[in-house]
Amino acid sequence: MKYLPFILFTVMTNAAAQLMLKQGMISLGVISFEGANPLLKLLQVVVNPWVFFGLCTFVISMASHLYVLSKVELSFAYPFLSLAYVAVAVFAYFLFREDLNAWRIAGIALICAGTVLIAQSGHSSHEVGTNVASTSLQTSEISE
Repeated sequence: MKYLPFILFTVMTNAAAQLMLKQGMISLGVISFEGANPLLKLLQVVVNPWVFFGLCTFVISMASHLYVLSKVELSFAYPFLSLAYVAVAVFAYFLFREDLNAWRIAGIALICAGTVLIAQSGHSSHEVGTNVASTSLQTSEISE
């Protein structure tokens, strides 16, 4: 649980990146690749400030996630990324006036419940190396 702040940082930077990318694509309008050089269109998208900073935020999120993966089990850390959907859905409702109907709210509740269950499973045995160290200790105790 001591790495939970890093996991949540990963989740929030991931969600922030999604929101920035959406804002960037809104500001660009509909992108049509017909009759134009696709490379120039892609460059037009990437140099949009919202898209550019969204991509940079994704890099920060990924670096944070790599750090987390070096410290905790993947099966513990990865499900927390589903909380990014929760954050994106809520912020998209307020920022972009996207629909947040009963089905989505029910899904968000299930995601939150599942994440709480996974968090409860991770008291201390989810640090990388903890299981290996305790197994080798038990093996050496048995052989003596």
